Amino acid sequence: MLRTRILTALVLLAVLLPALSAASPVPFALLTLVMIGAAGWEWSRLNGAPGVRAIVFGLALAGLCGSTLVSLGLQSAPPPALWWAVGGVWVLGGCQALRVGPAGWPRLSPGLRLLLGALALWAAWLALAEAKARGINFLLSIFCLVWMADVAAYFGGRAFGRRKLAPAISPGKSWEGVWSGMVGVLVLGLVWAYVIDVRVAVDSPSVYSLLLINPHADMVLGLLRGVPALLFLSSMSVVGDLFESLIKRAVGAKDSSQLLPGHGGVLDRIDALLPVFPLAMALTSLT
Repeated sequence: MLRTRILTALVLLAVLLPALSAASPVPFALLTLVMIGAAGWEWSRLNGAPGVRAIVFGLALAGLCGSTLVSLGLQSAPPPALWWAVGGVWVLGGCQALRVGPAGWPRLSPGLRLLLGALALWAAWLALAEAKARGINFLLSIFCLVWMADVAAYFGGRAFGRRKLAPAISPGKSWEGVWSGMVGVLVLGLVWAYVIDVRVAVDSPSVYSLLLINPHADMVLGLLRGVPALLFLSSMSVVGDLFESLIKRAVGAKDSSQLLPGHGGVLDRIDALLPVFPLAMALTSLT
């Protein structure tokens, strides 16, 4: 199992890195369109529309994302109001979904579930495209925020976990794991903002520099603004993870698919990113 996971990760990196480093934004946009189409296919299968309907849904979602980007222009940024609206839906809707649990999700009509999935995936992909347009350092800093929150939560939960976070949705998660993830994100943010962005020739400010460093005030005021923002993004990565787990548990699925051997499906890999990317765009629009 471990060997399969490593081989799959190496193949993904071999495809991702050339697209990420290309001077043109087109290769990265095309690669991520394929991934978002696959995620749409998985979402449709999990929400009552398998088979041909799932393929059509995935293709339509990829087409929607591509046409949106073309209409905006590959270097144009959507208005910040879009990110605040998407973020508000994630905060309110995500919390409500977690409150009602796996039993509540199937009560929504299949059409509404498909629509919510399309909107969440579309917004996350558009935010991903804007992040790439801002710079590789900015893009990677958001990815690493989510990865750090997940990794630190895993090890913190194993070492200190006592109180279950959401046993009906994801029995392995604990409150201690969530707090460990937040600490990990804060440490990563401070190192990235005050060491990496300062001492390494990066192509753009990271999300940490934008949130933690206030060029018009002292360090304390920057921290007072940035620390709560990073804690919030870390907590929303947990919401995204739990939301996908809720959907899988509601339909009795272990993974969203087997597209990525050893890793499950695309949704299994991007669930925590879905709320974080739009919210990161919203928060950094204030800087």
